Amino acid sequence: MHQIWNKKLAGPDPCAFWRDAHILDIQQQGHSQTDIRVLFGEALLRECGIKSPDDCGSADGAFIYLDDVVFSGSRIGSDFTEWIKTDAPSCATVHILVIAAYSLGEWQCAKRLKEEARLANKNLTFRFWAAMRLENRRAYRSTSEVLWPRATPEDEALKAYMDLETRFPFTPRTPGGNLKHALFTYEEGREVLERELLMAGMRIRSFCQNPSRALRPLGFSQFGLGFGSMIVTYRNCPNNAPLALWWGDPCAPKSHPFSKWYPLVPRKTYASENELNGIF
Repeated sequence: MHQIWNKKLAGPDPCAFWRDAHILDIQQQGHSQTDIRVLFGEALLRECGIKSPDDCGSADGAFIYLDDVVFSGSRIGSDFTEWIKTDAPSCATVHILVIAAYSLGEWQCAKRLKEEARLANKNLTFRFWAAMRLENRRAYRSTSEVLWPRATPEDEALKAYMDLETRFPFTPRTPGGNLKHALFTYEEGREVLERELLMAGMRIRSFCQNPSRALRPLGFSQFGLGFGSMIVTYRNCPNNAPLALWWGDPCAPKSHPFSKWYPLVPRKTYASENELNGIF
């Protein structure tokens, strides 16, 4: 509801803005956009008397993409790729509304979308709106708001694993930075959480015969020891969170790797995500 009345987004007459806006439903996988679109529609009805997001849209209206969180930004980029090529007009403003966004993912996503629009020869402007922005860029790791260990335990398996990463090796966090959001009560507790979830993730990786390189102990990522997000919503647990939170299935047959770990927050996966879960 906050964004409905955000004049920086919707201007001096927010209800008119939303009546003209095109509220997209273009998510390729998952149901988060569909669910959030329903909730947003309820707010539009309550605040502006608009019966449904499907009733919105005019020739000059902006385009709205709704989702929960920008983690790496790859899913949003994939969702928009085909839309930019086919259904997007030659000139438009697209607003991406999320609950939270990680700084690196937002930057990567914005860069990708700009390039996709350029390749399609379309003049599209993308703007991100987030109720909370969280830091996870390597240059700002001292103020990172993800699990980012300041040191790694003395463990042979962990050392061997880290030695395999030559393109994006792990760089320890320097403690003492002032975080914008008080996600960790104190440094000592944060270090315990980082260490224990890191080692649990290493144990989980050992259950997989040929785990994906992106299946990192602290969550799906292309670099370091993993993404390290601690965001979990009522809908689901993202795979960008530490493996100990979501990997595994207590109902799996005992012969299956998933049976070896009981997830703290079981994750609903896409049907096509078997490879990402690291069992191939």
